[in-house]
Amino acid sequence: MTTLVRVFEKIDSIVWGPPLLILLVGTGIYLSFKLGFIQVIHLPRALKYIFQKNDEDNQGDISSFASLCTALSSTIGTGNIVGVATAVKLGGPGALFWMIVAAFFGMATKYAEGLLAVKYRVVDENGQMSGGPMYYIERGLNNSFLAKAFALFGIGVAFFGIGTFPQVEAITSSMEIAFSIPKWLTGSILVLLVALVTLGGIKSISKVAQLIVPFMAVLYVFGVLSILLSNIELIPSTISLIIRGAFTKTSAVGGFAGAAAMKAVQAGISRGVFSNESGLGSAPIAAAAAKTNSCVRQGLISMTGTFFDTIVICTMTGLTLVLTGMWNSEYAGASMTNQAFRSGFFNPQIGEYIITIGLIFFAFTTIIGWNYYGERCTEYLVGVKGIKFYKLIFIVLIGLGPFLKLNLIWTIADIVNGLMAIPNLIGLIGLKSVILAETKSYFSRL
Repeated sequence: MTTLVRVFEKIDSIVWGPPLLILLVGTGIYLSFKLGFIQVIHLPRALKYIFQKNDEDNQGDISSFASLCTALSSTIGTGNIVGVATAVKLGGPGALFWMIVAAFFGMATKYAEGLLAVKYRVVDENGQMSGGPMYYIERGLNNSFLAKAFALFGIGVAFFGIGTFPQVEAITSSMEIAFSIPKWLTGSILVLLVALVTLGGIKSISKVAQLIVPFMAVLYVFGVLSILLSNIELIPSTISLIIRGAFTKTSAVGGFAGAAAMKAVQAGISRGVFSNESGLGSAPIAAAAAKTNSCVRQGLISMTGTFFDTIVICTMTGLTLVLTGMWNSEYAGASMTNQAFRSGFFNPQIGEYIITIGLIFFAFTTIIGWNYYGERCTEYLVGVKGIKFYKLIFIVLIGLGPFLKLNLIWTIADIVNGLMAIPNLIGLIGLKSVILAETKSYFSRL
């Protein structure tokens, strides 16, 4: 197993090397400038659009709010709790700084993805909306090879990346730590719940997402704010440590081995993408199902996903880990965040329950959201006839999740994430003129 882990870690370091990091952040920077920093200027408008009711006559399967919740269900997950902990463990406190920077520019990327998803979506054989990078790459760029590559990697992420193993491992480990429930038992119950929800399709998934995501986000933010406000005098020094760690080698303290600035950059960006999925191409698959006749309006709504996910929730998690000192402890993953809540909350038991319940629900919604993404990729490659077979494999893999090791899980997830991002980013760059033209046309009419 050790040899296998090393092989995958080597592949991971190649996939997530400087070229992909530059492409990811560079695309966001380029789009930010070309769009006049739309993530700043039009963020208030985007937040207002979230809560406006859709016209029922608009094309689409679900409301824009339901679409956002479905996208957030796949993004607000273990990346916000376990992913941030893994990032600061690998790259030190400075990783959080680069996570925020990448997310800021990633908002422009997410806007472009949502816009293109609605513009190039189609109606499938079942009468449902299908869209996402595979469609805008094929119909916009006329490149079926890259479109099929994206869909194939998308299925890979659903099966072996964000969609299954990291989420299942996080849920089963948390239940074992907090409530002493065996992993096999939690895994069995999880398989049953996932099957019940996902077999109902996008409408069933979006209904569950609309119920769970807002409630759990509020509960989790309440828990983090309680810790931060009760230790408010430590916040300035915590922020200083994060900024210094972003540009210098972090000293080895406690259980932390120390990290160079480049490691902070790599850990922050890769874990940030794992969490908010900007540039990955997954969220536009959900955006394409929204009831809307404006691709720009949906792009603005999609953009808020990265804002809520990383700039709000991941930042709060990272501040908690650094402020409580758990970033340099012997703990890792979910255990690190769990201990941070226990030590920082006014009641350790309540703190542990908040983080455990939050992680369980966040991870569960991520599983069902990614089930839909993989389903749409499967439909694109082989048609609707392949969806049932895909769902069966997905459910079986959920059952296998509890028995894999944490390091191997995150490494596999990183690799397939990176491979998925490449064709999507090529598509965004190739269709930049369409993005700019649609944006200009929309705002000129307001």
